[in-house]
Amino acid sequence: MNAPEPQPLAPPVNDIGLDVSRIRAITLDLDDTLWPIWPTIARAENVLQAWLDQHAPATAALCAAPGALRELRNQMHLTRPDLAHDMSGLRRESIRLVLQRAGEDPALAEPAFEVFFAERHRVELFDDALPALEWLSGRYPVVAVSNGNADVHRVGIGAHFRASLNAHGFGAAKPDPSIFHAAAQAAGVDASQVLHVGDDAHLDGVGALNAGMQLAWVNRADHAWDHAPLAPHITVSELLALCRALG
Repeated sequence: MNAPEPQPLAPPVNDIGLDVSRIRAITLDLDDTLWPIWPTIARAENVLQAWLDQHAPATAALCAAPGALRELRNQMHLTRPDLAHDMSGLRRESIRLVLQRAGEDPALAEPAFEVFFAERHRVELFDDALPALEWLSGRYPVVAVSNGNADVHRVGIGAHFRASLNAHGFGAAKPDPSIFHAAAQAAGVDASQVLHVGDDAHLDGVGALNAGMQLAWVNRADHAWDHAPLAPHITVSELLALCRALG
């Protein structure tokens, strides 16, 4: 038997080096930084499908194919550009559209979405997330910055945040520097005094660096950094490693 070929490793990340003395506040991504998002969405879509089976069976039949409702929601990006930053609106109107296609009451979109949205907030935090949040919020004002629609209070972690900004409420999405500048303002500091913590190299990384912040890239899956000459100030595989670096 031939030995398996070695898998290529992600190129090393050349961290700039964290200047802890500058940090006066933390801005923090949510999805895939504090919890894995796609298992959460998949479970919420299953709960929605079960609700539709009971309350709108014709619609449920149209949505029975795996990922069908998600694909319809993605199509809404093209037909409803006004909802570009509104994840809740995209989901709700996707449900409404498929109800109409099935010949069922489009008003059911509201309770159907609420079923989905409630389950979407039943997240399973990464093991390091809550202890890291407690540590960080005990030392710095922490502001959530998300392109998604998670509500930190509904998740049950709102006490650890000074404020929470999302793309829909603010009107611009990461990596636009303006949402990072607004988060710094909510924390009461200048952007240069903020450490942004997030998993997405483009949305979190490029956005925060272009906004003048330091960046802690949470790289749980050993991804490559493809945005040279920009580079994170520190790369960690989990949040408690960041706490140790700050401590």
